[in-house]
Amino acid sequence: MLGLLPLASAEAQSLGLLRDELAGRIARAPATAVGLYYHNLTRPDSILIGANLRLHAASTMKVPVMIQIFRDADAGLLRLDDSLPVHATFPSLLDGSPFDVDRADDSDSTLYLRLGGKASVRELLELMITRSSNLATNLLIERVGAERAQLTARSLGAWSIQVLRGVEDGKAYRAGLNNTTTARDLGVLLAAIAQGRAASPASCTEMLAILGRQEFNEGIPAGLPSGTRVAHKTGWIGEVVYDRAPAPGRKLCAGRPHGRDQGGQRRPQSGRGPVADGVRGKGP
Repeated sequence: MLGLLPLASAEAQSLGLLRDELAGRIARAPATAVGLYYHNLTRPDSILIGANLRLHAASTMKVPVMIQIFRDADAGLLRLDDSLPVHATFPSLLDGSPFDVDRADDSDSTLYLRLGGKASVRELLELMITRSSNLATNLLIERVGAERAQLTARSLGAWSIQVLRGVEDGKAYRAGLNNTTTARDLGVLLAAIAQGRAASPASCTEMLAILGRQEFNEGIPAGLPSGTRVAHKTGWIGEVVYDRAPAPGRKLCAGRPHGRDQGGQRRPQSGRGPVADGVRGKGP
């Protein structure tokens, strides 16, 4: 429905200038391609630059998993205080053969200290989002199912997102069975959370709070004034780096700089991204 309502001429001109500024910043960015989705949740304006480029989802797929967990909690199918066994071996999507989630490739190491024990769904959610724990992600996907998370995301308007499996499934990765998404898909999901539509209003408020405790802030927050509260989810795989967030003033932006997808994981380098640095200060 984006862009269906007419803008006043001054607003349309301002939006056009913003789009040109962002396009210029993207052109100067050291990336093979960039997908950007910007939407003001209080007005019908939007900016889409490569927003439908399909890319590897990396850790951004953890947001639809979070949404599914909260929807199941709302429906009484689970409780956030339920405990799940902590293990690091999972079946490959390709052939069911076992693979291990490697502590060395995970951005969180604390959960591995609890192997053989248990952790609550609430604890796993926090680690999955704020520290991007791959182990926590796979444990939660094991609980709710990747297919269900995908169906829910698509029902919310993220029509092309693919959530096929957990993280670090090397056989599935090499066979091309990968989680993929677009900047538009990510933006639509964040809008659903911000507007209280992704789950119950109370659950959406809790999801925003978890996103606001994100510990990796080299992306969108780095381009905003110091102290700005940002609820966002990062991701990276090889040389592909992502960030998306409901930004200040109820604006929504999801940027996906894209380099070469090599299948490995590493922390992105610090630096102000072209999206947040260009969008901040624009509009009410």
